[in-house]
Amino acid sequence: MDTQFKIIEKENIADLKFPHSEILNDDKAIDQRTTELKRALSLGNLEHSKIQIYFEDEMSKKMVETTVWALTDESVVLKKGVGIPINRIVKIA
Repeated sequence: MDTQFKIIEKENIADLKFPHSEILNDDKAIDQRTTELKRALSLGNLEHSKIQIYFEDEMSKKMVETTVWALTDESVVLKKGVGIPINRIVKIA
């Protein structure tokens, strides 16, 4: 699965456009994503560990390696206030 995703720098995420639709169609997968995001937030705040976020914008599948700084109800917040809509995240590794 990883080979389908283009690596992007977090600084370029602000230029992307995201559809409003949910990328995952399974409630269990959505719950798993929520758990992974909470874990990523803890790792970012406590250990400053980087994680990989696999997501889709309106054009293609992308992956960013970064530290999660915060979570809102709708977005993952990265350094410098850059955000990725949670409903567009495929997985976190």
